[in-house]
Amino acid sequence: MRLGYLIREGFRSITTHGFMSFATVAIIVACLIIMGSVSLLAMNIDVLIKDLENQNEIVVFVDESLSDEAAARDLQRNIEAIDNVSSAQFVSRGEAMNNFMSKYDATLMEGIDEDVFRHRFIVHLNDIAYMSQTKTELEAIRGVAKVNAHLDYAKNFVMIRNVVTAVSMVLIVMLVFVSFFIMSNTIKLATFGRREEIAIMKMVGATNSFIRLPFVVEGLALGMMGGAIAFLAEWGLYNLVTNRLVNSAAGTLLNVIPFRNVALEVFVVFMAVGILVGVFGGVNAIRNYLKV
Repeated sequence: MRLGYLIREGFRSITTHGFMSFATVAIIVACLIIMGSVSLLAMNIDVLIKDLENQNEIVVFVDESLSDEAAARDLQRNIEAIDNVSSAQFVSRGEAMNNFMSKYDATLMEGIDEDVFRHRFIVHLNDIAYMSQTKTELEAIRGVAKVNAHLDYAKNFVMIRNVVTAVSMVLIVMLVFVSFFIMSNTIKLATFGRREEIAIMKMVGATNSFIRLPFVVEGLALGMMGGAIAFLAEWGLYNLVTNRLVNSAAGTLLNVIPFRNVALEVFVVFMAVGILVGVFGGVNAIRNYLKV
């Protein structure tokens, strides 16, 4: 009965102090949207960089002694056995010639026979940071004549990836601390006007837990409300921005993560942060006022 009364008091305080409750929820929503937007931007940049990495291929040329196509194809097992190789696509002499001829005027290439070209493999890697090491391992395979790898481009992509990851992590950590600080202080400000009410309750003999529980319930409710509203707002904002981006000229070059793919994770994080800040902010806000 007593617990039910304290819970009801916590929810009643939300409407009784409507303006400060609104301010608390608004701050929680704003901070979560900023944090979420930066995190989603970082995730999309990471996907973009990975797409660019996948386009950075290694070309493995088969030795001329393996002129037979079946013998050349047998090298695929050895190539794909290397740890950093994700896939290897065989390209025959004829296919290589057709690809080459399609890029130039056919009349200028009359008389060129497919024997001029070599069988080859187009190799994709799991991580281009190890491209140099993988190139050495591929060259060591018996039957491989030459390996073409854009090591300079790989180094640049790795550097960009590392910089983006580091900057994103720093920004997210900074935003988390700043957001927690702002949200906690907003809850403290909301509680400041009720310090006399807390002091009176202490003087009439109310225990700390009796006083604290309604604030915990209020903080929990406000945190859940802020997390839910922030999730819906982030969903709408993200879809609005990505739809405009996809429909623009740049959209054909970008691979944007659909919100539904990360919706569950975003919802869980928003609700967890909202509840955590609401509950601990409410408890921390009244700590000094309990010392009467």
